[in-house]
Amino acid sequence: MGLFNVTHPASFLLTGIPGLESLHPWLAGPLCVMYAVALGGNTLILQAVQVEPTLHFLSMLSFSDTAMSMATLPTVLRTFCLDARRIAFDACLIQMFLILSFSMMESGILLAMSFDRYVAICDPLRYATVLTNEFIAGMGLTVTARSFITLFPLPFLIKRLPVCRSSVLSHSYCLHPDMMKLSCADITINSIYGLFVLASTFGMDLLFIFLSYVFILCSVMAIASHEERLKALNTCVSHILAVLAFYVPMIGVSIVHRFGKQVPRYVHVLMSNVYLFVPPVLNPLIYSAKTKEIRRAIFSLKM
Repeated sequence: MGLFNVTHPASFLLTGIPGLESLHPWLAGPLCVMYAVALGGNTLILQAVQVEPTLHFLSMLSFSDTAMSMATLPTVLRTFCLDARRIAFDACLIQMFLILSFSMMESGILLAMSFDRYVAICDPLRYATVLTNEFIAGMGLTVTARSFITLFPLPFLIKRLPVCRSSVLSHSYCLHPDMMKLSCADITINSIYGLFVLASTFGMDLLFIFLSYVFILCSVMAIASHEERLKALNTCVSHILAVLAFYVPMIGVSIVHRFGKQVPRYVHVLMSNVYLFVPPVLNPLIYSAKTKEIRRAIFSLKM
């Protein structure tokens, strides 16, 4: 089948949680609360960062979390609250691209934040000269450009595939693997490129984050004072929790997807939802609780 007679459905049908359709009205309430916490908490942090402009990376993280929530909110709430499951084909492509882009941006921002912690602990005297406003802005632009350039081919790789098996997606939002599996053509290129994207971005980010903490721990262990060690490590707690909130659900989803063939379908969907919804909800709570600059800035906003 050539590229000029590829057939696509006019729209896809989204799915909530298979097997738990009767519970969708009950799940709508918790989902609304999660979205409210994610959007409200991250918006508050973005406002607070204007009062404390030194927290550049945190503003980037809050922006990506807010954007991720906004990208999934329309279809998720329509599916669970109104049972309005239909989404146009091109709109689905756009949502898929946005979800992956903001997720990759978050991964890159977490890597940049680990570099920030590395310089602050391992070479504190050079922190102000290394982490300049220009350098931080450059890192932000690099993370954004990487996401766009790396993921730009994906919508076109999907659009080249004829969809003839079904038009029903297995989530309440559009994902690349979900759309890819509906094709009746060879999806090898899509699979290889998807694996390449995961390994070269998320995988490399996680590796460098791990290495940065290896160097941080080596530097901290060289500190003679036990109190100073704890003080240095305490500055990393928020970032470590944010990394765990992002990567643990992602790794869990990957493991279940590859090795959990006998696991009920609703478990796959629930874990995918956890991966997308938990970081935007937890990150503002983590940083508000552990970062005194954020608490001070939020207090000044209220005043």
